[in-house]
Amino acid sequence: MESLADTLWDVVICGTGLQQSLLALALSRSDKKILHIDPHSFYGGGEAAFSLQEAESWVGEVAAGTEGSFTDASITKPDGSTGLSFPRAYSLALAPQMIHARSELLSQLVSSRAYRQVEFLAVGSFFIFKPSTDPSQKPELVRIPSTREAVFATTAITSKAKRGLMKFLKFVMDYNSETRSETWKPYADVPLTEFLFKEFKMDQELQTYIITLTLSLDGKISTRDGLAAISRHLSSMGVYGVGFAALYPKWGGLSEIAQVSCRAGAVGGTVYMLGTGIKEMNTIEDTIELQLTSGDTIKTKKLVKGDQGFPGVGISRLVAVINSPLKSLFEPTVEGAPIPAVAALAFPPGLLSDADGKVSENPTYLFAHSSDTGECPSGQSVLYLTTQYAPGSMVLLQKALDFFLEAAADDSTPKCLYQLRYDQRGSDETPASKDASVFHLQSPSPSLAFNDSALESVREAWKAVMGDTAVDAEYMTFTDREGAMGDDDDVYD
Repeated sequence: MESLADTLWDVVICGTGLQQSLLALALSRSDKKILHIDPHSFYGGGEAAFSLQEAESWVGEVAAGTEGSFTDASITKPDGSTGLSFPRAYSLALAPQMIHARSELLSQLVSSRAYRQVEFLAVGSFFIFKPSTDPSQKPELVRIPSTREAVFATTAITSKAKRGLMKFLKFVMDYNSETRSETWKPYADVPLTEFLFKEFKMDQELQTYIITLTLSLDGKISTRDGLAAISRHLSSMGVYGVGFAALYPKWGGLSEIAQVSCRAGAVGGTVYMLGTGIKEMNTIEDTIELQLTSGDTIKTKKLVKGDQGFPGVGISRLVAVINSPLKSLFEPTVEGAPIPAVAALAFPPGLLSDADGKVSENPTYLFAHSSDTGECPSGQSVLYLTTQYAPGSMVLLQKALDFFLEAAADDSTPKCLYQLRYDQRGSDETPASKDASVFHLQSPSPSLAFNDSALESVREAWKAVMGDTAVDAEYMTFTDREGAMGDDDDVYD
């Protein structure tokens, strides 16, 4: 076997985040000489999932400034260590994004046979937090009706509001038709809330229901983008089963897809080196020479790099482990539907305030994950709270957590056993390279639902590596291996 230095690599992929890992999957049957490195000791990059012990190590790396766009990470145990299980009983995701059934990512996982190595779980209901006007009553978690049947069944809105909501849902299902485009296109670049008010006479409460379904981090999503998001949600309903529109990969979300993709690359011949980054790069004619932190010096035709940052303001996140299974959140709402493992909750703008009393203009979202996700032991739940970054945003997240625990109380208020906090800053800078042999993948999106735009640069990188042999119809489309003994083999050839 040739040494690293003696091999002229077709491509070196730096980083094992989702995009780099999907590129490894796309190239796994290409017979290319591929070296896949990562300066981290773990797979997943910005989409990694950590045990409690790994999370502690990661917090130390953030403090040392080696984790790119991640800052101000900390861990607290409000109730001491009482109630926590052993560290590897947890798998806390850095990017707990749901994946809509109509997502191109799922289509690619199916066509590449990789889906057989990932267990997907149903994302259930969306809720709105509604504070109580009576001090003797606890706050409510109001379920958002997003299907015809749910609208008819809900008692949370008036009959008049139901008619308006049904009219809107019907409109969205065919919003791109010629006649309906004439209605919304004059509002295309204004906030969706303005369109909902002027064309559907929706009050603020009903507008909040609709905006929540878009998962907009600032609540100011445009009419164009908002209608597309709602249409994706509605058209995804029932694709893989009744009662749900989105899926979540077990054992840590996108991290699991990244690891499955890397395993496919490894079986296809890719060489993996964790804990190895790039120390220095030089271009000699059509070849890139890389000095690695391992001490090796290698040569490659192409280099593909990722970027942990993303465009925009950034986000703040609080991950909490609580001592309650939250069974009422994970109930099927339709007969025959699977038991959901994820529920989504929104705190609308204007509800939370920071330490100075300043009211937040952005929504705060809470994703509740049951133990079925494999992210915590039975009898516990993991809560992922996210809001757009701003000074004092961690105070908002803590208040949202406290409000939620009060609303979720049954015989007793659930206790928080563990908290991981961090910011992920955004950037308007785009990596620039004058070297055509160096390919920068598009920055990932902070969206709470996976954004298919992240797949575009993966395909472009695949074309760059494949060169003249690239055939679009063959991208991420693998046939079963002749004589394969089982599903496990299909992903890896």
